[in-house]
Amino acid sequence: MLHGLGSNGNDLIGLSRALADDLPNTAFYAPDAPDPFEGGPTGFQWYSRSSPEARIAGVRQVAPLVDAFVDDLLEKHELAPSRCILLGFSQGCIVSLHTAPRRQRPLAGVVGFSGAMVTGETLADELANRTPILLVHGADDTVLPSERTEEARQVLSSLDVPNEVHILPGLPHSIDQRGVQLAADFMRRQFA
Repeated sequence: MLHGLGSNGNDLIGLSRALADDLPNTAFYAPDAPDPFEGGPTGFQWYSRSSPEARIAGVRQVAPLVDAFVDDLLEKHELAPSRCILLGFSQGCIVSLHTAPRRQRPLAGVVGFSGAMVTGETLADELANRTPILLVHGADDTVLPSERTEEARQVLSSLDVPNEVHILPGLPHSIDQRGVQLAADFMRRQFA
């Protein structure tokens, strides 16, 4: 579980309580992003958002760290990548959407909340697998408009990457019970 900008892993790990009933025998991990949040005294960030170029460079730079973290967990639990789902919110979603389709072996899936695909223009040349992806976004998101998820859907669909998109009415830049249930249903299907 990859948290959003200015947050930390403890914030997102709370979702595990909501998902645990639907996903028994599942281990949940939510690391802190590697860099201190540039915009405040607490929290972390996966990459700098100082410019579009910095975002892209930062996403590319942090992806190997996320890959290594996932690989270490898979080794620890003696699991294949097909038993792992990467879940991200906002910046964490952006990192997940970059990282998962470029891994050597596909994951069981990606659940992305309120994100975007900032490296979509190069995905056709860099696509290594077709990990299924669920994207959930609030229609009332003013931080990252839901059109960014629609753009991601277009890129994924053009490359035959399985994807499911839900734009939720009345939802701002956050995760609500509707999104949690969509995530639980998707994850249960991917692990079936």
